[in-house]
Amino acid sequence: MHNTTAFTLAGFRITRELGSVRGIVVRSRSVIGNIGASIQTIFGGDITLYTELCEHARQDAYERMCRHAAATGANAIIGLRYDATEVSPGVTEVLCYGTAVFVEPA
Repeated sequence: MHNTTAFTLAGFRITRELGSVRGIVVRSRSVIGNIGASIQTIFGGDITLYTELCEHARQDAYERMCRHAAATGANAIIGLRYDATEVSPGVTEVLCYGTAVFVEPA
């Protein structure tokens, strides 16, 4: 699945616009994971437990969006974006969205 944050895809022409697509995931860190991350904050630097959680959430949301796009018949997504919202303390929603399109080589 081709994708871009731009609204055009270099080397391709958009032949059909198929509408908005999205992938959403809601994640939380376990109590034990939060304790581990709290210990990491004592030493400063990258909080790897949270970095991994965020990376996995973004990847899951992206893959769900790609499956949604494929179900519409798309072979590319333009205008790709991510958004995150804290649903409640320790629980975060990650949304990946864009416009599903069908492209052909230019």
